[in-house]
Amino acid sequence: QVQLVESGGGLVQPGGSLRLSCAAAGSSSSIFPMGWFRQPPGKQRVFVARITTSTGITTYADSVKGRFTISRDNAKNAVYLQMNELKPEDTAVYYCTAMRTGGSVLFWGQGTQVTVAS
Repeated sequence: QVQLVESGGGLVQPGGSLRLSCAAAGSSSSIFPMGWFRQPPGKQRVFVARITTSTGITTYADSVKGRFTISRDNAKNAVYLQMNELKPEDTAVYYCTAMRTGGSVLFWGQGTQVTVAS
């Protein structure tokens, strides 16, 4: 079992930046690929970014490429999402995930709200 706790969400103006953090606790949390999903208001939850365990290979949704950066610190059992050039359409609840190698999600965090508005 892995427990995931997100932090760092909030209200930001368009064009601004936020950094989300996810603290992972539990057995062998550092062996999982980690990722972020988001759920905009009234819409389905969608994939945002993913990072592999040891090689640090990253994958992004087209909508965030070039603006968001996922990273991890295995020594701290943490994963981060640096979000730059934020747009109103980035408004969503962001969820940290521990994933299977094939891409499906094993564990979800409780989510953190990100609101981009002026």
